[in-house]
Amino acid sequence: MTNEVNRFPFFHEAEVPAGGEGWESMYPYYLVPGTETREHEDKQFWFADTMHWSRGCHPFDSIGAEAVYLGVGTFSTRIFALPVSLGLDVRVVNGYVYISPLAVTDPARIAERAEVFQKRAGYYYQNWDELYGKWKTKMEGAIDSLRTISFPALTEYDPDEVVLEARGRSDAMAVIENYHRMTDEFFAIWQYHFEFLNLGYGGYITFFQFCKQAFPLISEQSISRMVAGVDVLAFRPDDELRKLAARANDLGLVAEVTAGHSADELRELLEQSENGRTWLAEFNAVRTPWFDYFTEYGFTHDQETWNSDLSVPLQGISRYAAKIAAGEDIARPIQRLREERDEIVTEYRALLTGPEAAQFDELLGLARKVFPYIEEHNIYVEHWAHNVFWEKSRELSRFLVAAGFLTEADDMFYLNRFELDTVLADVIQSWAIGVDSRGKARWAAEIERRKPIVAALQAASAPPAYGIPPEQVTDPFAVMNYGVTTERVADWLGSADGDENVLSGIPGSLGIVEGPVRVLRSEKDLAQLQPGEILVAPITAPSWAAAFAVATGVITDIGGMMCHAAIVCREYGIPAVVGTGFATARLKTGQRVRIDGKTGKVLVLDAEPTGDPTAITDDSGIPASR
Repeated sequence: MTNEVNRFPFFHEAEVPAGGEGWESMYPYYLVPGTETREHEDKQFWFADTMHWSRGCHPFDSIGAEAVYLGVGTFSTRIFALPVSLGLDVRVVNGYVYISPLAVTDPARIAERAEVFQKRAGYYYQNWDELYGKWKTKMEGAIDSLRTISFPALTEYDPDEVVLEARGRSDAMAVIENYHRMTDEFFAIWQYHFEFLNLGYGGYITFFQFCKQAFPLISEQSISRMVAGVDVLAFRPDDELRKLAARANDLGLVAEVTAGHSADELRELLEQSENGRTWLAEFNAVRTPWFDYFTEYGFTHDQETWNSDLSVPLQGISRYAAKIAAGEDIARPIQRLREERDEIVTEYRALLTGPEAAQFDELLGLARKVFPYIEEHNIYVEHWAHNVFWEKSRELSRFLVAAGFLTEADDMFYLNRFELDTVLADVIQSWAIGVDSRGKARWAAEIERRKPIVAALQAASAPPAYGIPPEQVTDPFAVMNYGVTTERVADWLGSADGDENVLSGIPGSLGIVEGPVRVLRSEKDLAQLQPGEILVAPITAPSWAAAFAVATGVITDIGGMMCHAAIVCREYGIPAVVGTGFATARLKTGQRVRIDGKTGKVLVLDAEPTGDPTAITDDSGIPASR
């Protein structure tokens, strides 16, 4: 990192990957570190948001970094006025997105903001169900609005209707207007995203902090298990895979769906029988909306959905069908989780009396009320809305190819959103005047310059952090979602003490498991995961759920107690350690490890891969203070 002081490099000290020189010109100026903002940037602690942008982003894809952190800031700073936290400042460095929590430390300002927060947040908490219903309506409306956007092709002459209906304006004007609508809806959707999210985290964190104070020996796992067993929309896509697997079993089609056929091969095979056609009809009936589901987090234009790559859901169906045929129960253990949850709640509540007991009940009720949103919003925003946004973006890129401005549709994504606005103005104005686009050669050369730059940025990994770390990481968003804790920062700096054969992370889901690891970088590699292996990944996306039917444990580089991997593993009863920082770099497929989902420790048992069979033990995890 740096030997100057116990800090990370500053932005202006960052080394540019070979071939990435000149990357700064690709992004809006306010996303890039600069000399005029250096004093502020050097004072901050910045960590990489590789949860959402796992690789260097194309210029157009940086629109997400703008929209996301505009949403965070608006609701944290200006609308709900979180008492001790403002928004998350954002920069793009060497193509990667970095964010910095901004704290409020002045007691007078904290008190002022607390008064605003209590009034406004209290209104939402008191009317949560009604307002959440309105939120869903808003989101569905925004997604439907995105779907109506089109980019009419440029023709020799405008349609007759322009004259016969006396419209008084060219249809071509819709291209620019719809581009603005597309980006405006995207920003609005990310405002909606944070309307409830910070309050959702706040409700859980308030309960979390109460429990830590009331029960000093309680484990984080015990607290999280008190809100487990909640049936939320986020599990619906995986539930549909399970249902289809069960139907394949009922219809005598297990051999067909587990044979490893491609989507086209399987369709042709199943169309030959009545039962096969029945299954195909049921499969197609659930594709919209449940397969409009990204294999990653949906933040870049080049990510696939289940619908665009049917091999992903078919792989999950195959795994489940094989388990059913073998007599295994593939249902999520909801009832067991609820029984354990209720047992833990009863035991801890019995330790309280009077006002404390009433407060416990109230805060637990709030945590359970807000919890579904913490998972469900991903379906509406990152999957359904992003799916339509990227579809419309690709439509626009094809429009530019048809208009003769671009050679390849993907070339559009080497322009940032403001540059694309000027390109569209050029294309429409040039067409209207009757001349070739005036910037075609200029932008073609610039796009060719940028292609190797983006490739170089994506080939390099992102340093975990820049700047001066705080003595204690206290930002709840950083801790709960990203797993950026004081201990993780010490690990990144290399100043943490410990055995090199031990990886420390955050206890994501209870249980102890021992076995060989399978290191995977993306969902495209999930077919390699074998029964009995421990899945190791940078982060698991929501669509990885089917893999949890195979994996006996999960280890991630990124994530906190409320990240998706931790929540899903708890619901599926799989041991997990998240936020280790270096698991994918330090572990090799085939190495045996022992993970403890209660302590957050991963013990490396073999220096090199051995290929030994898996040995599994299970620890149901009794609360630490019982």
